[in-house]
Amino acid sequence: MATRTKPKLICLLAFDNANVLDIAGPLEAFSQAARFCKARTGEVPYQLVVGSVAGGTIETSAGLGLMTRRLRSFPGKRPIDTFIVPGGRVDDRSERQDLVGWIRSAAPRTRRVCSVCTGAFPLAAAGLLAGRRATTHWAAAPLLAKRYPEITVEPDRIFVHDPPVWTSAGISAGIDLALALIEDDLGHFVAMETAKRLVIFLRRQGGQAQFSTALAAQSAADGKFTRLHAWMAERLDEDLCVERLAATARMSPRTFARAYLASVGSTPARTVEAMRLEAACRALETTQLSLKEIAGANGFGDEQNLRRAFLRRKGVAPLDYRARFAIGSGPARAVGRPSPKRRGTRPTRKS
Repeated sequence: MATRTKPKLICLLAFDNANVLDIAGPLEAFSQAARFCKARTGEVPYQLVVGSVAGGTIETSAGLGLMTRRLRSFPGKRPIDTFIVPGGRVDDRSERQDLVGWIRSAAPRTRRVCSVCTGAFPLAAAGLLAGRRATTHWAAAPLLAKRYPEITVEPDRIFVHDPPVWTSAGISAGIDLALALIEDDLGHFVAMETAKRLVIFLRRQGGQAQFSTALAAQSAADGKFTRLHAWMAERLDEDLCVERLAATARMSPRTFARAYLASVGSTPARTVEAMRLEAACRALETTQLSLKEIAGANGFGDEQNLRRAFLRRKGVAPLDYRARFAIGSGPARAVGRPSPKRRGTRPTRKS
């Protein structure tokens, strides 16, 4: 009779005013993975616990109360495999000393130590990030770097793994982190099935930017070109010259180019290239499409244009990028983009 593997104990730490999604997002991801594995193999890979220093009910940043177990009761007979520190408001009390003390004592007996968002601050206060690479919410990254200069802060990352510590960006990035941990434990297939159960549109990799080109452009434009950016994102394989963009925005080409630059801080051509490059990155990460197919499906025309854009913007060739960030070798097609066979490619004109 086969010996069943004991579930790994995953502890989500909690404290008053913690971001509720920093806790609930990873918690649900691990829970979905556990349910999937139980249905498929009969084994449950994870035991999940939400704990706090004092135990009892804590109130999250959204006002939702969470029942927690007292951390001092751990590790008990079963050691903690992974603990995750959520984020919360960063102020003079962001490195809560009671929590920091527990982290410092528990970390040597824990296989993985993780943080979501500004949860990196308690880890830093416990001395766990000294000499390491780490990330946090983009808005808190400068403060983390200033307060803890011994940390190499990488603000433009979804998550960073510097063994045995994992740190992630803000809020929803905790789900990306949890999926990466699940893949580390249970493999790519289980991680992708978990992402499907969570209805995740795209599973992001650690090296990706914390927000998309389209979102960054929309934020810079203060909503003025939101519809246009959504329209562009659906037509990256088409001719997106200034004249066509201007017509879509119902402006003359000259007025549009001037208004766009003033509002977004970038030319239309640079935004188009950045959006195309981002879509090409997704295809390289999540599919086995050839460079020719990726170039055609995302408006680069041919492999040489795609390669030049990667070298100029990313500093690496497309195949080198795929070797570093590809999440699996399955036969999946392009995520979020139509197959090249469904759309004809048109020559790209300069905008």
